[in-house]
Amino acid sequence: QVQLVESGGGVVHPGGSLRLSCTASGRTASTDTMGWFRQSPGKEREFVAAVFRSYGRAYYADSVKGRFTISKDNAKNTISLQMNGLKPEDTAVYYCALGQRLILSSLQRPDGYDFWGQGTQVTVSS
Repeated sequence: QVQLVESGGGVVHPGGSLRLSCTASGRTASTDTMGWFRQSPGKEREFVAAVFRSYGRAYYADSVKGRFTISKDNAKNTISLQMNGLKPEDTAVYYCALGQRLILSSLQRPDGYDFWGQGTQVTVSS
């Protein structure tokens, strides 16, 4: 089993920044893929960003490219999501996810991931 704990959500004005972090514990592996999804009321959970721990390549949803940056610290089993230029439409609960045998074609699908954090609220409002 793997446990994921997120931190860093909050309330910010449009144009502001937040940094989310997620720490994994338990049976993690260097081949895991870790990522972020988000979900707002009445909408499906959507992919935000992900990174392959083994070689560090990052992937982003088009809606966040150029504004969000995902990074990893394998020694600490942690990923972070730096969110700049936040918009009201970024408001959602953000979930950390980990996939242990994830393939590239499943990267943006929630069912491609095996473990989930409890979520952290991000609210962008003036």
